[in-house]
Amino acid sequence: MAATTLCLQRAGRAISRDLPYKWRTISVQPSHVHFFATGKSPPKPRQYEPEKPLVYSRPKTSQDAAPLPGGPRPKQKQEKQGVVAPYWRLSIGVVLIGSIVYSMFTSPLQLTEAPSIADRDTISKRESGVTEESPMRLRMEALIKEKQNEIVAALQELDPSHKFRTDTWSRPAGGGGISCVQQDGAVFEKAGVNTSIVYGTLPRPAIEKMRVNHKAIDPDVDSLEFFAAGLSLVLHPQNPNAPTVHLNYRYFETMDIDGKCNAWWFGGGTDLTPSYLYDEDAIHFHRSIKDACDKHDREYYPRFKQWCDKYFYIPHRQESRGVGGIFFDDLDIEEKDQEQLFSFVKDCLGSFLPGYLPIIAKRKDMPFGDREKEWQQLRRGRYVEFNLVHDRGTSFGLNTPSARVESILMSLPLTARWMYMHEAEKGSREERTLSVLKQPVEWV
Repeated sequence: MAATTLCLQRAGRAISRDLPYKWRTISVQPSHVHFFATGKSPPKPRQYEPEKPLVYSRPKTSQDAAPLPGGPRPKQKQEKQGVVAPYWRLSIGVVLIGSIVYSMFTSPLQLTEAPSIADRDTISKRESGVTEESPMRLRMEALIKEKQNEIVAALQELDPSHKFRTDTWSRPAGGGGISCVQQDGAVFEKAGVNTSIVYGTLPRPAIEKMRVNHKAIDPDVDSLEFFAAGLSLVLHPQNPNAPTVHLNYRYFETMDIDGKCNAWWFGGGTDLTPSYLYDEDAIHFHRSIKDACDKHDREYYPRFKQWCDKYFYIPHRQESRGVGGIFFDDLDIEEKDQEQLFSFVKDCLGSFLPGYLPIIAKRKDMPFGDREKEWQQLRRGRYVEFNLVHDRGTSFGLNTPSARVESILMSLPLTARWMYMHEAEKGSREERTLSVLKQPVEWV
């Protein structure tokens, strides 16, 4: 209604300029509109009132309508309208905006870090799996994990009452591993079957050292990305008549920053370490590994058997660690192509259970006494000496950044013994074992 009245008042003022003078003094109200439409005489004009400005005013309250007795009504304090402290707000805003703009132009550009080779390999395995077309590093990783499961399952059947403890671990730079260990079991005092995957960067000194055996490595770079994968196994039986056995097969490659392989090689082997020598056990073990070698090259077994006898030698004792097996390292494109060597390693891994399980099954329940146990502990002391002083795998593992020491030292026996100036009795079984360890034998 107020809006309608306002419009009519404006219209009335405009029309009144064209009417007779006596009508111009009237104040047009909404009720007079019928005059302009009909031409009839308007109602009696009201007394002239000055026009009021067309602005909004606060509605009057009861206090406004009733002034206080005895005097004029006090003025009401008017509320201020508008922004509080506008100049302070403007000043702060200018400073903040200026700081943001300044930082945009002066701060270094933060780029999103590109995924590492390990990250890209993880995505590839998740999205596409591992096939024959996958990089060799992924195929080797898949192989050793498969064989780890097979070996642990077979060993668990020998002693169902003592479960393997399985630990899965990861490395900050990429990779990780799975450690399966059994301790104080009925068959094995300590048994460990580990897989390890390592991504890292080789410094300049390591590159120069590796170029001695691998000319494909670029000599002009200060660092190189590398990948290493391996399956390591050591079984220390409870019974002194049952031999300790060791196995390790591994793959190593160097890569460009984009993950392209520029040098690669395979290594590994397996060997038997008895406390008491049974010729038939040594013959069976060597024959199993020889059959695997002969599938690929008849020169492999004699060549790698001799390499094993030389590698697992303890110079300060002038004796071998055990009765040997095979050992090889740095087999690359100069030996055979990558697929042929991968197939060779796969067959060697496959020969382990047939070569060792019949031996442990035959010896694990044989009777023994304190003398045999003492001799076993002395021979395990020799095992510790070799591993900590001469073994390159142990040294490499302990010197790798973020190394998992528990997995590396898994190869050590749970117990060992050192006796001052101990000598084996003449003509004893202990003396015969020592004589073979000082002079390697051709078993097959």
